[in-house]
Amino acid sequence: MAQIVLGIGSSHSPMLNATVEEWTWFEPREPTMKLLDREGAPASYEALVAHAAGRFDAECTAENYARRHALAQAALDRISGEMRSARLDALIVIGDDQKELFLEDALPSLLVHRGKTIPHQQRAPKPEWVDWFAAIQARYYLAAGRIEYPADGKLAEHLIGHLIERGFDTAVSDRLPRGEGEGHAFAFVHSRLLNFDPVVPVVQVFLNTYYPPNQPTPARCYAIGQAIREAVESYPKPVRVAILGSGGLSHFAIDEPFDRSIIQALKDKDANTLKSLPRNKLNSGNSEIRNWVAAAGAAEHLALAWAEYVPAYRSPAGTGTGLCFAAWRPTR
Repeated sequence: MAQIVLGIGSSHSPMLNATVEEWTWFEPREPTMKLLDREGAPASYEALVAHAAGRFDAECTAENYARRHALAQAALDRISGEMRSARLDALIVIGDDQKELFLEDALPSLLVHRGKTIPHQQRAPKPEWVDWFAAIQARYYLAAGRIEYPADGKLAEHLIGHLIERGFDTAVSDRLPRGEGEGHAFAFVHSRLLNFDPVVPVVQVFLNTYYPPNQPTPARCYAIGQAIREAVESYPKPVRVAILGSGGLSHFAIDEPFDRSIIQALKDKDANTLKSLPRNKLNSGNSEIRNWVAAAGAAEHLALAWAEYVPAYRSPAGTGTGLCFAAWRPTR
């Protein structure tokens, strides 16, 4: 019988592709971004600075940047080591798509990729990206060419069938649209976390975390995770599987209390808190917390072994990313 032997949560922020020096380049870009305040309402950069009233000024120092950058990179190395040590046969990645592949003509709430391979290649930069930011975004991908990573199509087919039986209307795809490569939420896993041999086959599960009106609720995300675990446990082959939630936590206005409450709920196996997270706080970048909620549902039979939280502030407005990295393992 198959089993989920490891759970992982990992941020995939472009800050993780950047050098310490490049972290200082983000601040001038912040006023040009569409920002939300910590309650999920639209807010200007200037309004966030005014509301902060100087309390984030001391966060944005060279010393803090260096310390936090080192903590984040060490945590990524630790996650990669966890997956290497787990001797995995397959990895199920729950991630979001930011209109990289799925557009307004067909924007699924839940989709499972069932192709034999996953194409990994550079994506064209957005016109509004300045050159240095485009270069950081390009680091989600390993090379200028195209890599076909292995996918576990049979496990994906089994997962799809189980989700349908459990009442989840699941979209499916056996190729990525328009011949493009995978989006950044999944590319980061291949380029930064699965950078060891043998290459672990991946099953991609897409959640529409970002875009109304068909974002799954936190309760639905948790139930999807539970159904994924049930599917794995009913798979007839004796394979070792990991589940990984990609993205999060709060951004672009970092909300440390909110982030820490989520981490505490993960430690406490507090499903009720995770399922009832306020939806007004789960928009824009914060929406990727849904991927963690789904991963927690899939890993609820495991214990949270460790979590590293790095509030990566990058401006006096308190903008940045609440970087988080975690692993669930079997209780001993």
